[in-house]
Amino acid sequence: MFKDLRETIDAYKARDPAARSAFEVLTLYPGIKASISHRRANWFYRRNMKFMARWISQRSRKKTGIEIHPAATIGRRLVIDHGMGVVIGETAEIGDDVLIYQGVTLGGTGKETGKRHPTIGNNVLIGSGAKILGPFKVGDNCRIASNAVVLKEIPPNCTAVGVPARIVKMDGKKVDYVCDVDQISVTDPVANELVSLHEQIRALLDKKGAD
Repeated sequence: MFKDLRETIDAYKARDPAARSAFEVLTLYPGIKASISHRRANWFYRRNMKFMARWISQRSRKKTGIEIHPAATIGRRLVIDHGMGVVIGETAEIGDDVLIYQGVTLGGTGKETGKRHPTIGNNVLIGSGAKILGPFKVGDNCRIASNAVVLKEIPPNCTAVGVPARIVKMDGKKVDYVCDVDQISVTDPVANELVSLHEQIRALLDKKGAD
């Protein structure tokens, strides 16, 4: 346990140039406090003491602004930078050496049962405000841009941006964007309405010209 804590503190110092000492990280950084509380909550949860587990996790949420379900699986050296507004769901799984910024949600879509939250690989960076929703995997060494909304699997070594998220880089090479609209893609209702109005205006102008 102490070895894991030491590794996590070192990870914070390596990732955040503002971190000046191990004491500062341990006492003042909400992310590491949330991780320590989660380890305690998860210990109780795995022993079927679920009320105590939830009590610990909710106290941690109030203190840190970070909500981690006690059943979530978290690897080593997780860094939650700033942290406010981070939500990690019950069946989420996070690998080693992951960096998460503020406002990130690892959630479900509200329709699934059982495994309904994402699995995050090793050495993944998730930018501030990103949402990863559903029971799929984000592969090792991926980068998820700030405010991206990820709704389907991302292969390893990729960079994904946008709403819904699309892959713009794979294995270090730029990827040309190809429109891939399916049943889970998010459309823009304002843009759709503007297109409809444009078509109506064009039809009226064509009719006026014919008269």
